[in-house]
Amino acid sequence: MKRIIMIAAAAAFGFTAAAQAPKLAQVNFNELVQLMPEMDSAREVTDAASKDAQETYNAMVEEFQSKYSQYEQKASTWTDAIRASKEKELGDIQNRIQEFQQSIQQELQAQQQQLMAPIYQKAQETVQKLAKEGGYAMVFDSQSALYIDPAQVVDLTPAARKALNIAEGRTLETLQAELQAKAAQAQQ
Repeated sequence: MKRIIMIAAAAAFGFTAAAQAPKLAQVNFNELVQLMPEMDSAREVTDAASKDAQETYNAMVEEFQSKYSQYEQKASTWTDAIRASKEKELGDIQNRIQEFQQSIQQELQAQQQQLMAPIYQKAQETVQKLAKEGGYAMVFDSQSALYIDPAQVVDLTPAARKALNIAEGRTLETLQAELQAKAAQAQQ
């Protein structure tokens, strides 16, 4: 009789433990961030800044090449003072180009981080809100987990997509196609 009571108690404990197992969820966080409408705006800003930077860089290189070409053509006819002055000018232009490259890379990275911070925060807050509303103890990023059993974990990505106003049917693949089309159009 004592053995039957222990088996019944163990079974009851097992059922309550299983009933109290934490609810788990997953989300494809990268997909959410990349497809958010705010990300499209951020991409436009960073693309425009990159384009402006490239145009400035190209103008600086063109100036250097023009002056270097002039230097090669006329150096033999110049006095030492003129030649030295032109060489210094070419060196100064090279230094400006190098300084510009370094500073613009830092500025573009800072701008991107500044634009991305509120996007990441909004996506994070949306996932947290959905997790709290659903009573989930933990939400995993599906892209960084080694294994997720779909039978034991709920995918919050569709609900988060809806909450973040991501267009129905928009995927990372369609986004990639959009970006490639824009790049091709910009090259024409």
